[in-house]
Amino acid sequence: MGEARAQAVGRILGAALQAVEPAHAVRQHLARRGEVLLAAGRTYDLRRLRHLWLIGAGKAAVPMAWAVAEVLGEDLSGGLIITKYGHGGPLAASLRARGVVTHEAGHPLPDAHGVAATHTLLEHLATCNDQDLVLLVLSGGGSALLTAPAEGISLEDLQHLTSLLLACGASIHEINTLRKHLDRVKGGGLARLAAPAHLLVLVLSDVVGDPLDVIASGPAVPDPTTYADALAILERYGLTPQVPPAILAHLQRGAAGAIPETPKPGDPLFERVHTLIVGNNYQAAQAALTQARSEGFHALLLTTHLQGEASQAGRFLAALARQVATTGEPLPRPACLILGGETTVTLRGDGRGGRNQEVALGAVADLAGLEEVLLLTLATDGGDGPTEAAGAVVSGASLARAQALGLNPHAYLARNDSHTFFHALDDLLITGPTQTNVNDLAFLFAF
Repeated sequence: MGEARAQAVGRILGAALQAVEPAHAVRQHLARRGEVLLAAGRTYDLRRLRHLWLIGAGKAAVPMAWAVAEVLGEDLSGGLIITKYGHGGPLAASLRARGVVTHEAGHPLPDAHGVAATHTLLEHLATCNDQDLVLLVLSGGGSALLTAPAEGISLEDLQHLTSLLLACGASIHEINTLRKHLDRVKGGGLARLAAPAHLLVLVLSDVVGDPLDVIASGPAVPDPTTYADALAILERYGLTPQVPPAILAHLQRGAAGAIPETPKPGDPLFERVHTLIVGNNYQAAQAALTQARSEGFHALLLTTHLQGEASQAGRFLAALARQVATTGEPLPRPACLILGGETTVTLRGDGRGGRNQEVALGAVADLAGLEEVLLLTLATDGGDGPTEAAGAVVSGASLARAQALGLNPHAYLARNDSHTFFHALDDLLITGPTQTNVNDLAFLFAF
């Protein structure tokens, strides 16, 4: 790929990320006019409020919180934000000057720092009354970072269950159904603990379709799932014999009615809660589409609902590329097809990688021989799985280059070792933490 093409591709990816830059996204939905706070049609008279507290969790929570703090100014009473290690950055110092403390914690597995920070956050909420407004910022990663295990459940229990769920290929909906029934803050629990305060929730969505009860495990919205649903998921994936006994006993007690369910739709608890989605995958994809057209590409946003097994999604993307390359359909060259969503990986080996790198690896064999074609896969937060890469780049020459190095893509797929494969080819996509998170994007180019 020549320098001019590389620059055009970079501008397209950059436009997608800039469109969902967290601070910008918040400012599009939150403003202040004198003593009135405006939030997408909802108004709050600041003169009638005792305190304004700012709390949050997620990979993008710090820049989101910083934008909220800028809007509130001197009226902000303080608060606490929980983000992933390495995601605090310079803005965390700016927040501290305004009385908002940032804690870094583990993701995707919850850790003791997250539990301790959540405990401190709940201590803040315990002081609130009906004259307080709590502003909650949430983004991807919030489920792991905002953690308060239910009574009788240990952190180690939750870590073990999370590892099992991530390995078996369960969807984020299924994973979060379990989380909501094993944690005091998830599944509407935070809204319950914040009552009777007013709660304004700003969400940067990282889940396909933007279901509020799934994003960060829905701490401030009604939960339509049940303990029985959670048990059924364990059965579906054959995990029942493997989960810690305390977890199984807790879920069984809940299903039997011995433990109260999570708050459900229609609960008057949520009359004081107002939730806004400030950014999502569709916005990022649309921005990429506009930029691609300005760069001279015939461009099409094919879907923002790409799901399924990552390697199979890669084969699907390769099939699309071959269709464009051989028939000019659905777009003639120069073409740019954009897809968004979130795939899953069923772990069968002990390799290293993430779903975006595995999507790319799944496409290598089927893209072989195509000329002037490129596939890029991108985790919008800049971190794909437990790696430093955001994704990978594949061309029609990737297979031949791999074979020249003695690399068999099928063998690397079999052990889920996509990172090692693309590292050897020097084809990893490295962006560093972007401090946003709105699912994944894939770009197919035919020049």
